[in-house]
Amino acid sequence: MTDATVADTPKTVNVTESAAKRIAFILSQEEHKGMMLRISVSGGGCSGFQYGFTFDDAPAQGDLVVERDGATVVIDETSLELLGGSQIDYVEDMIGSSFQIKNPIAKSSCGCGNSFSV
Repeated sequence: MTDATVADTPKTVNVTESAAKRIAFILSQEEHKGMMLRISVSGGGCSGFQYGFTFDDAPAQGDLVVERDGATVVIDETSLELLGGSQIDYVEDMIGSSFQIKNPIAKSSCGCGNSFSV
């Protein structure tokens, strides 16, 4: 946890090498060819806000587009207000694998990491 606020977070998002490889693999599958991974934030979840992961075929006006190692991630302007400065990672361990978001403005998050509060 940090003392960062929405107002002083950068409007960028870092995608780790591990996350980029996994995203590129998913997007290489026939049903996702030519698509991008869209990450969003919406109200809800057990901590106030929740992360969403969907597929999109084109960025919308104002979207942040992050490209790394064959992976393309898009984030809308509103979600970026709550995701700025975050790191998107993909972690594999003994209990499973998942995308994890390390968000500098999150004051707390739920046990599964899918929701957070500011």
